[in-house]
Amino acid sequence: MALKEKCAICNGKIQFRFSPMKEWKIKGSLCGECYSKKLNEHYPGEHVRVNKHLD
Repeated sequence: MALKEKCAICNGKIQFRFSPMKEWKIKGSLCGECYSKKLNEHYPGEHVRVNKHLD
């Protein structure tokens, strides 16, 4: 039985895998929530979500 992949930041289960940007210097995959938080840190300001149906 294969182990489920865990988020490199929060160690939570990954439903949909996100790859961190090189600038973040994070090894491994991220969950959607941690990816969104890191993206917001890297690109501050308001953002319009386009794939809300995937939540």
